[in-house]
Amino acid sequence: MTELPEVGAATGVASLAWLLFLLPAAGALVLFVAGRRANAWGHWLGVLTVLASFGVGLAIFLETVGLPAAERTRELSLFDWISVAGLNIDFGLRLDPLSLTFVLLITGVGSLIHIYSVGYMSHDPGRRRFFAQLNLFVAAMLLLVLGNNFVMLYLGWEGVGLASYLLIGFYQDRPSAATAAKKAFLMNRVGDVGLAVAIFILWTQLGTLQYSEVFANIGQVDPGAVLAITLLLLLGACGKSGQFPLQSWLPDAMEGPTPVSALIHAATMVTAGVYLIARASPIYNLSETGRLVVALIGVITLMIGAIIGCAYDDIKKVLAYSTVSQIGYMILAVGLGPAGYALGIFHLLTHGFFKAGLFLGAGSVMHAMHDDVDMRRYGGLARYMPITFVTFGLGYLALIGFPFLSGYFSKDEIIKAAFDQPGWQGWVFGGAALLAAGLTAFYMTRLMLMTFFGEKRWKDLKSADGQDYHPHESPPSMTVPMIVLAFGSVFAGFLLYNGKVLEEWLAPSVGELVVLEANVVSHALVPFLVVGISVVGALVAYLTVGRRRTPVERPERVSLPVRAARRDLYANAINEALIARPGTWLTRALVFVDNRGVDGVVNGTAALLGGSSGRLRRLQTGFVRSYALSMLGGTVLVIAALLAVRFA
Repeated sequence: MTELPEVGAATGVASLAWLLFLLPAAGALVLFVAGRRANAWGHWLGVLTVLASFGVGLAIFLETVGLPAAERTRELSLFDWISVAGLNIDFGLRLDPLSLTFVLLITGVGSLIHIYSVGYMSHDPGRRRFFAQLNLFVAAMLLLVLGNNFVMLYLGWEGVGLASYLLIGFYQDRPSAATAAKKAFLMNRVGDVGLAVAIFILWTQLGTLQYSEVFANIGQVDPGAVLAITLLLLLGACGKSGQFPLQSWLPDAMEGPTPVSALIHAATMVTAGVYLIARASPIYNLSETGRLVVALIGVITLMIGAIIGCAYDDIKKVLAYSTVSQIGYMILAVGLGPAGYALGIFHLLTHGFFKAGLFLGAGSVMHAMHDDVDMRRYGGLARYMPITFVTFGLGYLALIGFPFLSGYFSKDEIIKAAFDQPGWQGWVFGGAALLAAGLTAFYMTRLMLMTFFGEKRWKDLKSADGQDYHPHESPPSMTVPMIVLAFGSVFAGFLLYNGKVLEEWLAPSVGELVVLEANVVSHALVPFLVVGISVVGALVAYLTVGRRRTPVERPERVSLPVRAARRDLYANAINEALIARPGTWLTRALVFVDNRGVDGVVNGTAALLGGSSGRLRRLQTGFVRSYALSMLGGTVLVIAALLAVRFA
């Protein structure tokens, strides 16, 4: 078992770590309270608070890098939060390589998305409210990754759920947005129940919820309880990260403004599940079955996302299912245990760059096309939007694993580790990850061809509001963040992979990376297989889309696989049949039992007593003769009973 690092007290710049979440939280509070008075400057306040948080995080990171590896795990206790009987919860922060990595990702990419939003939301009357909710989201996510105990994590977890509900349903006048927000909220509650029950079990077994104490004593817990904890934590991760079987809310989250999609799908909310499993690595190290279930969920999800992504014409939905698939890679990686914790975080970081860039690029295209998301109405946009085309193209190449770009390094390492697993696991995990890489190349090449190449299908069309299309490049406030993210898409993978920088940095938090011997396919062969199958996927996309005329209207008749994929592989129907409809029936049955059973017993008893008392009251007439007759009758009955007993 990995030796746990010593936990020291935070000093120096680290003592200011409370500013990390307080700054965006204060920005959100000011924007909510100030109301319309902040409309003119509120968006800049939102940007500055997140940029300031990034500056504090960067300073703490640089200070931590200068410390020996054994001293990089520090805690900052702010105050006693909960003290009830034997339950003592500290409101404190854990500053270690894992939490600081997420801090830089959340605040760094979050700052770029905030800047982008200034231009994207420039004409939206709800811009101030949007930035308030965006700041709330960042603050909650920072609290989630910085907490030093499971209750702090849960507080941030629920805060992220609330903020995502507000952002997904930002366009309150759209029924589809309200429905998507409610769906995300309810499906996340299912996962949150798993996380809550896991926390309850930890408390009953160990009497503490502090990370340092839980991880130091988890070996004393019964293996069955450890397995239950790992599965319940996984349920929580499935809800937040959109993993099977709770993945169907994630694509619907596209109803929110595009910057929300970039924030949720790239750097924050969907990575929370990966963070949870990596944070709880000492628990998962004790349960081989728990890790196996995690890896299987990751494999199923990455295949579901890749298959469905091939069928949609909505540019944001394609990228959404791409996120489902890529998070599946990360969940697969952390499910491999010590052989994959660091690799999952590696792919999470590179994905944060290229997927955020892709979503912002999609928003730039929508900005130029009157918010139209149908790729069938695009075409030939490369010459009209050169910056968007280049930055989006670099993100596309990084995502499909083009040699020496970010995704090439991180995805290949996961596929290698998957093939290294013993027995059938190597074939199943590695084969699925390899096949999904080919599907990724297909649907992303299809997206590129339909959007930026070919004929200008928008030329003779009208937008939904009746206007002609006049594609144009986005303003600098939108293109500059896209350029910065494009640089990350190109260079981040090499910088983190070269010299094993990331795995050595994360070792105090998730343990040393264990490289297994090649079991199914040699390590040297994997990069060629990945590139080869990606080339095949891109070539198939070119032959089926690039060389054929794309119809503006979707054909009414399509093949069964395409129809199934466009219905999300019937995930909504399955959830409706297995969860929603039985839940509705159960609710109706409970209401019936409550009305006719519980209320019936109570009301019936009251009616019985009321009726009986009414009848008995009639006997009280007030006439002496009636009472004398009653006494005589009673006396006769008593005498008759005594005689019967005497002569029996």
